[in-house]
Amino acid sequence: MDILEILTADYQRFPEQPTFSIYAPDVYFKDPLTQFRGLKRYQEMIGFMQRWFQEIQLELHSISTEGTLITTRWTLSWTTPLPWQPRIHISGRSDLLLDHNGLICSHIDYWDCSIWNVLQQHFAR
Repeated sequence: MDILEILTADYQRFPEQPTFSIYAPDVYFKDPLTQFRGLKRYQEMIGFMQRWFQEIQLELHSISTEGTLITTRWTLSWTTPLPWQPRIHISGRSDLLLDHNGLICSHIDYWDCSIWNVLQQHFAR
């Protein structure tokens, strides 16, 4: 199975059973809320999402590659465990850079909306 097939399968079952073996031990991650380095921190972030968010769905719209860069377009949605259970949606893209071993050494997420829009979704009726 090549890395595009693995990523496609990971998106379909996200956040369950991610294939962490395709990430470099010192993988760099960045999105509009956080940035860090290291596979352990990446695993902790996925674990946090599994524990605190409900009905998580990651819809993959497209996946392409150009050299060592893989780009995905997606929509992430979840239900936040607040009494009114808001359903949150973030569309965006990820740029995944492969190192010389073919492992993902950088994962940068770009959102199509602002952090404030995501916060507002929690309180919109």
